[in-house]
Amino acid sequence: MDAADSLAVDFHGEDGRSRTFDFSTLPMPGWRLFLARSVALRTGYSGGARTLESSRHAWNAAQNWAEFLPSLDPPPESSQQLTRAHVDAYRGRTDISPRTKYSMLLELRTQFTDPQLKGDLPAEALDAFNRRLQKPPTQSVGGYSSGELDRLTAAARADTARIARRLRASEDLLRRYREDPGQLGEDDLRRGEMLAAMADSGVVPEPVRRRQERQAQRVAFASELFLTWKDLAPLVVLLMIVTERNGESIKELPVKHRLLEDRAVELSVVKRRRGAKRWFETVTWEIGPKNRELHTPGGLYLLLLELTARGRAFCGASTAFALWRNNHRDGNTGVEEHWAPFEKNLGYGSAMKMSAWAAERPKPVLADPPPKKKGKQPPAPPLRVTFNQIKTSVDARRTRQMGGHLPSSAKSNTAQVLYANYLKADETTREWAAEVVSEALVDAERAAADAHKRAAERRGGGPKVLPEAGTAHDLEEAGMTPDIARKLADGELDTAWTACEDHEHNPETQAPCGDSFLDCFHCGNCLVTRTHLPRLLGLLDSLGALRQRMSEIDWWKRYGPAWIAIRRDILTKFSPAEVAKERKNPLPDALLDLVEAPWEQL
Repeated sequence: MDAADSLAVDFHGEDGRSRTFDFSTLPMPGWRLFLARSVALRTGYSGGARTLESSRHAWNAAQNWAEFLPSLDPPPESSQQLTRAHVDAYRGRTDISPRTKYSMLLELRTQFTDPQLKGDLPAEALDAFNRRLQKPPTQSVGGYSSGELDRLTAAARADTARIARRLRASEDLLRRYREDPGQLGEDDLRRGEMLAAMADSGVVPEPVRRRQERQAQRVAFASELFLTWKDLAPLVVLLMIVTERNGESIKELPVKHRLLEDRAVELSVVKRRRGAKRWFETVTWEIGPKNRELHTPGGLYLLLLELTARGRAFCGASTAFALWRNNHRDGNTGVEEHWAPFEKNLGYGSAMKMSAWAAERPKPVLADPPPKKKGKQPPAPPLRVTFNQIKTSVDARRTRQMGGHLPSSAKSNTAQVLYANYLKADETTREWAAEVVSEALVDAERAAADAHKRAAERRGGGPKVLPEAGTAHDLEEAGMTPDIARKLADGELDTAWTACEDHEHNPETQAPCGDSFLDCFHCGNCLVTRTHLPRLLGLLDSLGALRQRMSEIDWWKRYGPAWIAIRRDILTKFSPAEVAKERKNPLPDALLDLVEAPWEQL
């Protein structure tokens, strides 16, 4: 591929497709050779655009640029005359959509900054191309609810099964006609004769009827042996759901594959926008038993090849999808009516009209019913079916199956792209995540309560709360020894937030206590009186503030047992009025740093 000797660039892609791009037809003759070289480098064997669709994008960007240049005053006659102002003028265009302009600029920057073109553009122009591009905002589309996805899957699977039964029944009749036509009845014999003629020639017969009826009858005849437009929607939808690949990858599924002991099939799929030289990925899909072919990616892929085999033979397709189209209006009523639409252009996917398929089935696929209005339930609308919503839904489903671990859930995208482009806007994923978080917090709280209970059992039953006692006499009346009562009343036994009856004898070890002050709330030596209430309330407020600044799970693990002990075992012993009265006064600093490193290790 040498664009220096010719203004035609021949492209031969890794997807087995080719095309010639003629630069001699572009405006601005002084730019043609430069643009031909830039596209040749971009689409060559060492370039990043190695599929037909990506090479078209490279050509479209170059063509768009060449068609823009004459609008400048004065236009640069060659690449050497390009200035920053020229590039800024392209950036400021308003005659194309922001998304198209962003896409074109991104492609042009990739082409024009190729090291082999160094010196062909002035430095100021290259600098203008290399400036940050403002990506236009996109509105993320959420996926389907679990019920909607189940209904869509069931519909696609049912229609795919009907397509397979239809074509297999015709193939069986054709086989019996060729083996022993004498065993067939009159109707089957006539139909077998027509099938044999179509199978041998690829030509669908012309019925002698009115034009409108003739078209419908030709489609019915072709449907006996070949896929037609109406068959594509359920097949593509089911393939996307079962393989968990996006629509573009499904449309470009190759014919070439390798069977692995009849258990799996290996093939190379295209995944665009993954960066240069990373557009192809070898995948291995499970085949499964024959009666499960509509449920396994390998089984469904082989079924697709079976259903399109005859059509592919007539049009020479290298991709899996081939169909018959009624091309009567163009005068092509022979073999030319067999074609592989996605080898020509991926944009033909819009002709599948997936939403219309879902809505016009004998049993339409419906969305979830909207909320009730004035006590009445409005009818459920037809489900809108798009590639993005299907991909988002299967990605969300896989993420849930993986427990929300994005690196494990990412299949054909990075974890960042999976979250930002598919999961972030998906309502079902958010609901599931909220449910998971809620369950995790309940589990964390239960674990904290269990940890407090176990520690209290080991340490003598937990704190002793004396809510009515204030003086030493009151404490003696409550069961304290005179010495402990006096020291407790005078504050000599106080620790950070409570008091300790016997610091020298830990109930669990019988040795001097060296535990955290937070562990006091699980200890039988812990004493709490009315005088400790302000400090305990201050500690609760500080723990609540800390809860807003750290992970909930980490907070419950670190501070949850103490929180449970204070709330359930201590504050409940005081009257609500007493607690409310103390809260009206300024609470002391909780001094939480007393229980954080390095102080606990001193």
